[in-house]
Amino acid sequence: MRILITNDDGINAPGLEVLTRIATEIAGPEGEVWTVAPAFEQSGVGHCISYTHTMMIAEMGSRRFAAEGSPADCVLAAIYDVLDGAKPDLVLSGVNRGNNAAENVLYSGTIGGAMEAALQGVPAIAMSQFFGPGNAKLADPFESARVHGAAVVRALLDKGLWATGDYRTFYNINFPPLPARTTKGMMVAPQGFRRDTAFSVERQMSPTGRKFLWVRGGPQHTPTLPGSDAAVNLDGFISITPMRADLTAHDLLADLEARLA
Repeated sequence: MRILITNDDGINAPGLEVLTRIATEIAGPEGEVWTVAPAFEQSGVGHCISYTHTMMIAEMGSRRFAAEGSPADCVLAAIYDVLDGAKPDLVLSGVNRGNNAAENVLYSGTIGGAMEAALQGVPAIAMSQFFGPGNAKLADPFESARVHGAAVVRALLDKGLWATGDYRTFYNINFPPLPARTTKGMMVAPQGFRRDTAFSVERQMSPTGRKFLWVRGGPQHTPTLPGSDAAVNLDGFISITPMRADLTAHDLLADLEARLA
């Protein structure tokens, strides 16, 4: 099996080392693991691509490349340059430092990398490690993902539903903010929504009197509805969410058509 890995935290991020171990285990001794990751952190870029400017790509080692672009850029660079058009068998994106559950999904570069792979017709899985008091001070805060990651990927490869229509299915996995030994198992969960919290901006004045704005996320431990992704993570489970890039609100089509007739 040929596996491509990427992330949004950058080529030197500790989560990418965790993902390399997971991918190597899945690929097996006869397989290949290729890395094409952003040269610098690209958190929050979503499914952005560098459409209006070029990006430099550099070989950092055997099957290891850094690109000055987003995770979606890295997937494109991998398929059409590094692998010269030969698509990988699987794309893994992550392991992100912090959760990509609930509304975070819409902003996540980790999700963007997996989404681009799915649009290219390649099976893809995004993986993120929730941070919290239960794991932030561990010697390895990625422990839950490191220990359980390969098993979750294998379960999806063996038993997952991989719809191959125009908007191919991909998967979003979030590991709970706990040590590996207290992680309870896997739960299929829909994307949730953290109510009464949202991204915002905070102003700051420089010593020269210029105003700058910092984007801030809301509290990450606000529960989502029971059974949805962040809720099951906070309850100790690994959440597995099937996703597609199709943003159509299909449940509203018939009603809207009738209203506008």
